[in-house]
Amino acid sequence: MAQQISQAVRAVMRPSAVSLEPYDPSFSPCRVNLSANENTYGMPAEVRDHVSQALAQVATNRYPKPMSDELRAQIAEWHGVMPEQVIVGNGGDELLFNLFLAFGGSGHTMVDCPPTFSVYRLYAELVETTVRDVRRNPEDFSIDPDELVKAATDASIVVLTSPNNPTGNLVPTELVARVCEACPGVVLADEAYGEFSAAGSSAEPLLSGHPNLVVLHTLSKAYCMAGARVGYLLGSPSVIGALSAVRQPYSVNVLSQAAASVVVSEREAFEPTIARIVSERSRLAGGLSSLERLGVRVWPSEANFLLVRMPDAHRVRCLLRDEHSILVRDFSSTPGLRDCLRVTVGTPAENDEVVSAISQILSRED
Repeated sequence: MAQQISQAVRAVMRPSAVSLEPYDPSFSPCRVNLSANENTYGMPAEVRDHVSQALAQVATNRYPKPMSDELRAQIAEWHGVMPEQVIVGNGGDELLFNLFLAFGGSGHTMVDCPPTFSVYRLYAELVETTVRDVRRNPEDFSIDPDELVKAATDASIVVLTSPNNPTGNLVPTELVARVCEACPGVVLADEAYGEFSAAGSSAEPLLSGHPNLVVLHTLSKAYCMAGARVGYLLGSPSVIGALSAVRQPYSVNVLSQAAASVVVSEREAFEPTIARIVSERSRLAGGLSSLERLGVRVWPSEANFLLVRMPDAHRVRCLLRDEHSILVRDFSSTPGLRDCLRVTVGTPAENDEVVSAISQILSRED
């Protein structure tokens, strides 16, 4: 539950922060957590053992490398770029905030494509950036290419989330390229869920020809590092330099750097689990689609979650939590997402449970 802010405190707050609501992931204690898009399978045992060994050798009495030098070099080699084209952050969220801190502010405009990750607007408004919405098609959540390109022509920041959270669909790379060419500012391709997408869907190949493009990745989702908070951005040395100038010193602690270094070096060990999640995504979508007679609609997804519409979704979410101890994310009051829930792809047993529970709830007579 968000803490209340007294009127006395509000009186001395930054004006742009007074009306903001804290980001609320709506966590509750539960038996099956399918609300936060984490990798519910957990880290492969051999990688977990190597992470434990690495953590045991960390000297916590020393400050971390400010730019995560060793990890930065590993990531650069992985993605085929130079280390100066990489910046590591305390999760993707810190990097997003730094992007708005460096390129947003009064007199600057961000182009957003709702419904999408609400933190973009939160950070933009916090630093007094004007937000220009290009709303997605309510039927398939696609973006009108011409409208987006037109909106980008005088923007400081354009955010394109691919796969999009919470709708799960991709932004075509050819559209990303068009936006980069039209935008005088920075274009962010947020690919936090990219590991679950089809090959060839990443905007990374565009980096060499578009110096205003940055691509966001995280180790939180596919690589089981949500608790360690490690994300990174790829971009031109100039844009990475601007982000480095505004970042907090020592933001990625020594323990997270050490753990992430092991995970990056052993990333191939995660591939079977990622493939399993993609396979389970199709099976879960099929199970939920079988409830069409009960008013359920499932959208295709290239991420590790599904967007699902059903009658009285908020009530269903509460009953899943209270009667079945299953937690999913409620988007039913979000503009454009009426009666929608987002369900993370879990283990086979978890996926079967959530389908069965939704079926039971919707089958009841009022």
